[in-house]
Amino acid sequence: MARSPFDVQYRGCRRWNGSHGKVWWDNELLFEIEKFEVNVEPQREDVLIGNSVDSKIVSLKGTGTITIKSVINRNLNKFLEEWKAGHDPRTTLVGLLEDPDMIDAQKERVSIDNVWFNKLDLMSFEKGKVVEKEYPFGFTPEDTAYVETVE
Repeated sequence: MARSPFDVQYRGCRRWNGSHGKVWWDNELLFEIEKFEVNVEPQREDVLIGNSVDSKIVSLKGTGTITIKSVINRNLNKFLEEWKAGHDPRTTLVGLLEDPDMIDAQKERVSIDNVWFNKLDLMSFEKGKVVEKEYPFGFTPEDTAYVETVE
């Protein structure tokens, strides 16, 4: 008798562990990455259908955040100088989620192009704490794609 996909018993080892995730900023590996988050949010407008309010997607908005344990001021001066000169520099980020404990060495990789930064954390510290810097960013969802996915 054939087994249903619902008969598969999942174990804890089948859950992703983010400890082995990686991020590349313009093809340069961020070895000090602490957290990486990327989101696409539909922008909606209300549509009246009879007496009900429905919604319609009118655009997509891409946002994200990189948090690093600060070691070097990677590319920050370049972005600061570009902003001061009146330019709006763009970059590419690639995120990879892999876990050596996953069956079949499965990976997910997403490429995000046309990335702009909304804030540069030039300096912040707290005594007795490891310095972390957070960089919120935006991007155009049309310039984003999964390169590898888990089926």
